[in-house]
Amino acid sequence: MCRRWGGAFYSAQSGDNPQVTGADEITEFRSSEWAERAFCSKCGSNLWFRFLPTDNRSFSAGLFDAAATHGIEKEIFVDERADWCRIEGDHPRRTGEEVIAEARAAGFNFD
Repeated sequence: MCRRWGGAFYSAQSGDNPQVTGADEITEFRSSEWAERAFCSKCGSNLWFRFLPTDNRSFSAGLFDAAATHGIEKEIFVDERADWCRIEGDHPRRTGEEVIAEARAAGFNFD
């Protein structure tokens, strides 16, 4: 889904208590039973991914000028990445199966 949404991997920023303005120009799209994506209805920019079981949002890194200076926390669904999409560095990498297993172990249900 990430490549369909942005053409490559989804690079995200997260933080505590994010403040969102311009709610009247935000469109949310239910992309699966457990996820929602949002975009600006005025310019089309991707805004965030929301994991519905926890209501946590990760925001598109392209929204923030300082994103280029932030390190990589983790890389997920690496088994689904395009061959030309390899991120360098020493950071945790998880397959889709591992990500789903971790979420299920934490009590989330995707069925």
